[in-house]
Amino acid sequence: MKLNTRLLLSAAALTCVMVSAGAKEHLKSLNAGFIDKNVPAKVDFYDHVTKGWQNAHPLTPEHARYGQFNILNDSSEIRVKNIVLGLAAQNPAMGTVAQKVSTIYEQAMDSVRRNKLGAQPIQGLLKKIETAPKEKMEDLFLMMHKHYSSPFMGVGPMEDMSNSKAYAMYVGGAGLGLGDRDYYLKKDKRNTEILNAYKKLIVDQMRNAGLSKKDANRVCKNVIKIETLLADSTWTREESRNLPAMNNPRTMTQLKNMYPDFPWDRFFIETMNIPTPDKVIVTELNTVKQGNDLYRTLTDREKKDLYLWQAVRSAAPYLSDNFSDANFEFNKVMSGVSQQRPRWKRSLSATEGVLGEAIGELYVERYFSPESKEYMIGLIENLRTALGKHIINLPWMSDETKLNAIKKLNAFTVKVGYPDKWKDYSTLNIDPEASYYDNMHAAQMWHQDEMLSKWGKPVDKTEWGMTPQTINAYYNPMANEIVFPAGILQAPFFDINASDAENYGGIGVVIGHEMTHGFDDQGCNFDADGNMFNWWTPADSEAFRNMTKGLIAQFDEIEVLPGLHANGQYTLGENIADQGGLRVAYTAFIDSQKKKGVDIKSEEAKIDGFDPLQVFYMNYANLWAQNIREAEIKSLTTGDVHSLGRNRVNVSLRNIAPFFEAFSITEGDPMFRPENERIIIW
Repeated sequence: MKLNTRLLLSAAALTCVMVSAGAKEHLKSLNAGFIDKNVPAKVDFYDHVTKGWQNAHPLTPEHARYGQFNILNDSSEIRVKNIVLGLAAQNPAMGTVAQKVSTIYEQAMDSVRRNKLGAQPIQGLLKKIETAPKEKMEDLFLMMHKHYSSPFMGVGPMEDMSNSKAYAMYVGGAGLGLGDRDYYLKKDKRNTEILNAYKKLIVDQMRNAGLSKKDANRVCKNVIKIETLLADSTWTREESRNLPAMNNPRTMTQLKNMYPDFPWDRFFIETMNIPTPDKVIVTELNTVKQGNDLYRTLTDREKKDLYLWQAVRSAAPYLSDNFSDANFEFNKVMSGVSQQRPRWKRSLSATEGVLGEAIGELYVERYFSPESKEYMIGLIENLRTALGKHIINLPWMSDETKLNAIKKLNAFTVKVGYPDKWKDYSTLNIDPEASYYDNMHAAQMWHQDEMLSKWGKPVDKTEWGMTPQTINAYYNPMANEIVFPAGILQAPFFDINASDAENYGGIGVVIGHEMTHGFDDQGCNFDADGNMFNWWTPADSEAFRNMTKGLIAQFDEIEVLPGLHANGQYTLGENIADQGGLRVAYTAFIDSQKKKGVDIKSEEAKIDGFDPLQVFYMNYANLWAQNIREAEIKSLTTGDVHSLGRNRVNVSLRNIAPFFEAFSITEGDPMFRPENERIIIW
């Protein structure tokens, strides 16, 4: 059966709302003054484009890394600060959103009051943990889960991987204080340094909470013991990308038989305030078993020490400065920073953390135009059409699988700017007389109750996973949606008055990136409706896996620091999406210029002396301009699914033939990769 191209692409008709060609265009998102002619494009394209930017933006002590995202975030923070201060200046009435926002921000800024209170706001909780008798240990476990942390296992509702219209109850591992298992289990110099810093953090914070040095050391010893045992059963970073392996439905009877020591009925009825579910999905079978076994075998003293640490750690950001100072000392080791972020920035982050959409509603009223939203929707449809062309022309995929891929592409839900329905905060109580900690805890409980209230109801597909002011974008496989908050729709990503080359090389690649996530090593497991379903033929699936092996190898060979290599398996999804975004945005850009009748190779099409294709690729590199500390490189290489910015540019572009043509890169040049070694997936 041959595919009918016209039929399949009809749902993604070529829409174009670009600024019309005419007057000579000039660079707006890309600063040509930052191009370093001493580093030729054919030698190191990343440095060629960004070296001047790096020199102009040296790292300040508060930053572990600083790049284009940070510049936009700085701008967004100023905007949000003005919004928040404006609300406070209105002397808002109790119970209004303005009162809630201004109270949280003012309490976060009020270090005098918090320093006077010290650890007092959590003393009652610590005493309750410490004095619980043996017969109340189960109650203590349930209380911790309800209010403060997730000891020994994690439980919560989320879209069912097999039926995205309904919520399922998920049971998984408890999580680790250091995030990654390697910090506990691999005894190299870097991991030992971080583990020792973590031990110091535990002791310091327990001392800040009022414990004696002896008791603080005991807590530290028991916490490290427990978290190390949990780490031993926790999946590796690479294993965590295997989504089908996480889809393990079990009946409640099976769950109780597998993990008999947890009080399951009490947990759901008392802690989550819902009836015991008929079934759950266990994400990490062995990790939950380890949690169950530890819950059964640990002494009450060991459990209490874990609970004490988890209580103090969750409260620390909202207590006196000695708590935040201790957190910062640990962060210095993790990231290499030498100065805390200003208090007002930390206060804004806390306020947005609990009232983000309330602030976002005001943000888009002031800073996001209807014209920008319309422009973006046109760009997205152009990219959808381009990706459809790529799918249809894939030489390695059968027509049967192509049909399913096109069906999924055409079913993408597109969200731009802000939600159609705003979150209602009317039932959230923020009391100016209460402590900052008590108000933040109340807000966290409100968000938890809001999440649990969804249980038994259909999934609300209109919800957003980011606030409008966020400088980011995402693809959600279980909603099959691509989402672009207003915050990222600024230069150098997006400028309604910039050239097509800049916009397609900026936000166009981001759009293509998020679309390609629907077909990366994780997204490919979900169908057009967002359900985990194998829509691939066995041969196509095998061909896809073989190509991903080649992409993994390309990144594995990169030495990010002496002796430290990138992790191609862990970053595979993002690397697939980067390459796909570049290729699809290129096709959409070429099509848009043909539609306008623009000859991109003509002298008239040049933009400040650069060919449009050069501008396209340069603005892509420009997105990832940054300076970064060695400690942060180590931390990101361990724990971030994204490749470092330099590799997102240089490694990805070395697979793309039009890039070589744009900069006359040929065999023998460092940026060149022979055709038989290039990996082209989407």
